[in-house]
Amino acid sequence: MFPALVSPKIITLIIFVSTYCGLIFLPKKRLLYAGVGAGLLIILQIINLPEIITAIDWNVLLMILGTSGLVIFFSESKMPALLGEKVIDKAPNFRWAVVLLSILAGGISAFLENVSTLLIVAPIALSMAKKLKTSPVPLLIIIAISSNLQGAATLIGDPTSIMLGNYANLNFLQFFFLNHKPGIFFAVEIGAIMAALVTFYLFRKNKQPIHSIEHTKVTDFLPTILLLLMIISLIGVSFIKEKPALTNGFICSGFFLLGILRELTTKHSWSPKKIIKNLNWETLILLSFIFIIIGAVIKVGLINDIANLIAGAGQNNIFLLYSIIVWGSVLVSAFVDNIPYVATMLPVINALTMQLGVSPYLFYFGLLSGATLGGNITPVGASTNITALNILKREGYHVSFREFIKYSLPFTLAAIISSYLFIWFVWH
Repeated sequence: MFPALVSPKIITLIIFVSTYCGLIFLPKKRLLYAGVGAGLLIILQIINLPEIITAIDWNVLLMILGTSGLVIFFSESKMPALLGEKVIDKAPNFRWAVVLLSILAGGISAFLENVSTLLIVAPIALSMAKKLKTSPVPLLIIIAISSNLQGAATLIGDPTSIMLGNYANLNFLQFFFLNHKPGIFFAVEIGAIMAALVTFYLFRKNKQPIHSIEHTKVTDFLPTILLLLMIISLIGVSFIKEKPALTNGFICSGFFLLGILRELTTKHSWSPKKIIKNLNWETLILLSFIFIIIGAVIKVGLINDIANLIAGAGQNNIFLLYSIIVWGSVLVSAFVDNIPYVATMLPVINALTMQLGVSPYLFYFGLLSGATLGGNITPVGASTNITALNILKREGYHVSFREFIKYSLPFTLAAIISSYLFIWFVWH
C-alpha cells in the first residue's frame, strides 16, 4: 500500500501533525479536520475496522452522552438558578456576591458540563449587575473561568476527567482518595480556595449593597433526583472490583434514558426530540475521530517516540518532567481545545512512566490540572470563555484581550500554582 521509502509511521506522523495544525489554527472547522485525518488513516489502511472498534473508547462516549443529557434536564428544571439566587441572598455586598457566585459556579462544574454551568449562572449575574448599574464584564469573566475551574475535581466534571478515569481505570471515589493518598479532587479544591481569595482581592473596591431578588420557582425535582442517583450509582460501583468495562457509561446513559422516557409520558417545554438535538454531539463525534487517530499513532509506534522526546527534554528528571507536563499543558490549553490534547497525552504519559519505571499518577494528575486550568488564561482557551464573551457582546459589551487577562491571569495562576505544588508533594 505504501511506497518503499514511505513507511506507515511517516504517513501517520504527517496526517497527525496536519490534523492538529487544523485543530489549532482553524478551530471552527475542527470536526472537519479530525474527520479528514481519521478518514485518511482508514483509507490508507493504517488502521482497520477491528482496530477502530477497539481504539474508540465507548465507555467515555456513553458517559459524556448521559451526563450531557442529564445536564440539560437539570438546567431546564431551574434548580441551579434557584441555588444561585439563594447564594446572592447570603451576600452582604457585591464583592461577596461575586465570590459566592464564583464558588457556586465552580461547585456546579465539578458535576456538570462547563458551558451549561455558565449558562445557568450568567443570567443571575447579569440581573444583579443591571440592578446595581454596574458593568457585568468582570463578573461574567470570573463566572466563566470559575465554571472551568473544577472540571477535573470529579470523574464526571469534564470530558477530560472522564477520559482519564477510563484510561487509568479510576473510579468515582479514586478522584478523592487513591492508594491511601488524597486524589486530584483535593488539588483542585485547594486551587479553588486560592482562586477565591484572588477574586476577593480583585473586587476589593466593589462594596455596593445587594438587594434581595425574586426567587425562581422550581416545580420539577425529578432531574435533580436523577442526577443525584447517577452520582450515587457511580460511587456504588466504585466498590465493585471486577465489573464490565462499560459499567459507568451504561449508568450515565441509563439515567439519561430514564429522563427521556419520563418526558415521553409528560408534557414539558423540552421534548425528547429537542433534548437529543441539544446534546453535545460535536464533542462525541470529535472524540471518536481523535480516538481513531490516536489508535493509529499508537499502532505505528509514534507514542513511544513522543515519550522518548519528552524524556530527553526532561533529562529523566522526575520534577523537570512533571513541570514540563503541567506547564506545557497550561500553555497548549490556553490556545487549543484540551480534549484532543488530553486524548493524545494520556498514552504518551503511560509510555513515559513505563520507560522511567515510576507511578503514572503524578503525571496524570499534572496533565489534567494543567489542561483544565490552562484554558482559563485566554478568551479563546475554553468554550466557556467564548460563550461568556458572546453573552456580553449581545448585552453591548466588547471585551478586549487585555481586560480579560486582567482577571483571568491572576485567578488562574493562583489555582495552577497551588494545585501544581500539592500534586507534587503528595504524589512524587
